Formats: sequence, structure tokens, C-alpha cells
Amino acid sequence: MSNPFKFAQEVRAETAKVTFPTRNETAVTTIMVFILASVAAVFFFFADRVLNWAVSLLLGVAG
Repeated sequence: MSNPFKFAQEVRAETAKVTFPTRNETAVTTIMVFILASVAAVFFFFADRVLNWAVSLLLGVAG
């Protein structure tokens, strides 16, 4: 790439090919992320509680 003008022209051509998500697609994706993050949080909360209980039971400190 020795010609900066040709480079700028190619960058502009590639940039014109970019498509951005619509407002609806962005909203749906955002909602899905929040739902999946919430499901993961609940899963790991209960997994932690079960493992904590099992380790306490094994170590004999369960009360």
C-alpha cells in the first residue's frame, strides 16, 4: 500500500459495505443478554449453595 489515496478509497469502499443492526434487533439482543445473564446467575447461585453444603457436610462442620 504505497498510495495513501488508494488506501483511503478502499477503506471508504469497505466501510460502505458495513451494515448495522436495526433498533429492534439491538433491543431483542439486549433483552436476550439480560435473560441469559439472569439464568446463569441463578444457576451459579444454586450450584454454589449445593457445593457449599456438600463441602460442609464432608468436613463435618454442617450445623
